[in-house]
Amino acid sequence: MLKKVAIVEDDRGLREQLAQILGAARDVRFVGACASGEEALERIHLLHPDVVLMDIKLPGMSGIECVAQLKRVLPGLQVIMLTVYEDSESIFRALKAGADGYLLKSSPPEVLLQAIDDVQQGGSPMSSHIARKVVRHFHLVGPSAEESENLSPREQEVLNFLSAGYIYKEISDQLGIGTETVRTYVKNICEKMHVRNRVEAVAKHGGKTF
Repeated sequence: MLKKVAIVEDDRGLREQLAQILGAARDVRFVGACASGEEALERIHLLHPDVVLMDIKLPGMSGIECVAQLKRVLPGLQVIMLTVYEDSESIFRALKAGADGYLLKSSPPEVLLQAIDDVQQGGSPMSSHIARKVVRHFHLVGPSAEESENLSPREQEVLNFLSAGYIYKEISDQLGIGTETVRTYVKNICEKMHVRNRVEAVAKHGGKTF
């Protein structure tokens, strides 16, 4: 099944480069590009993408604000942030706004295309440097004993699989349950751990098994 992908990027050269990469991919359908966050808010709902590649630093409205507003009206939209920056503040602001992945613009085409596939299957792709920053932050914060104790044994199993890099389909196969059931467990985990999404849950878990 073709994954419909749109781009929000103000740099014309990079926008055209990304469009070329997407256009050459076999399982991706490039549906359009926007040069600003304001344009994205006007056009994305008309383009009907499954995934949006979003520049974090845009003129006018930032990519972080844009993803937050898009998620309010299109909660099922998957957004991968693209950035040249690795500063922790921007990373966490983007994740809290609803971003589903976070890649460096220097990522090679194969990594970008794999990220699009991963995010569609329930994963949260991140460049390794960025993932380390996220995990390091939550290692410092640490999960509370109360949060860990609140998880049921099955929820702990699901979180362990997420931390090991499994996507929803793989978790459902491992546990013999439906993909939607996995999504429900993840939702419950996020509520109990007081986090906004699966990325924060995995990071707060710190990659450690219970």
